Amino acid sequence: MSTLHGIWRTIRRAIGGRRAFGVHLALVLVIALVAVFARQIAPMDPYAANLADAFQPPSAEHWFGTDKLGRDIASRIVYGTRISLTSAMILVLVISVVGSFLGVIAGYFGGLVDAAIMRISDMMISFPGIVLAIAVAGLLGASIRNAIIALAVVSWTKYARLARSLVLKIRHADFVTAAELNGTRPGRLMRRYLLPSALPTLVITAATDIGTMMLELAGLSFLGFGAQPPQAEWGLMLNEGRAYLLDSPWLMIFPGAAICITVIVFNLLGDALRDVLDPRHAGQDEDVIELVPAPLS
Repeated sequence: MSTLHGIWRTIRRAIGGRRAFGVHLALVLVIALVAVFARQIAPMDPYAANLADAFQPPSAEHWFGTDKLGRDIASRIVYGTRISLTSAMILVLVISVVGSFLGVIAGYFGGLVDAAIMRISDMMISFPGIVLAIAVAGLLGASIRNAIIALAVVSWTKYARLARSLVLKIRHADFVTAAELNGTRPGRLMRRYLLPSALPTLVITAATDIGTMMLELAGLSFLGFGAQPPQAEWGLMLNEGRAYLLDSPWLMIFPGAAICITVIVFNLLGDALRDVLDPRHAGQDEDVIELVPAPLS
């Protein structure tokens, strides 16, 4: 818990000292607010169909035009922010927690435990991720929930390998050895000393992965394995608009722009967060607080 407070204090100090980080964080907060207050922000009901207004180009009444059912594209993009962002954050939370937990266990215990976890990881990596995700989603059935499960099955390996490598670097450090000689149980040792040492790097990776996983989920929805009609989800909107690209290009332009902007913003935030939490990537004239393991009690 003290490590989480340390990360938060570091981020608060960084906002005042790094303009780029503050800008990227503000943009992410704007996206999050759009997701939370989608009902209040959307100019119209995103699911209200009016065939008389089908395929209307962008105008003062319909800022981003309408689709084949006369639904307002701007309202659907606003609501799509909630679905896409929530789904991506749930997915990143699952894969980061599960992967990091398995990686810390593998790095600490080694031997057969390490070999078993890493062999499973190797098996998952040996298949193209999106192909395996499509196979899992196909078995479970098309839905946004099953798309999250499918991507979670194939995406935890990165965190497991990263956490394992970080733990191996300090596995035989003096403070870890001292804790073991002091009678600290493995569970407490991993929770108090090993995981906190790896946490900053894992947080950076998770922040960057939000955009990546959003793109993966949109890809599954575009292929028909994710969100299903009439959900207002960006990947599904691209799928529905591709048949009308030549005559009604706005059906793909605006959802595609929403995906690109959101992914870029989260990637930039991840890079800025790396400069805050990882001293090796920070500028020489920047004050960086390095998170160190808690002292032995």
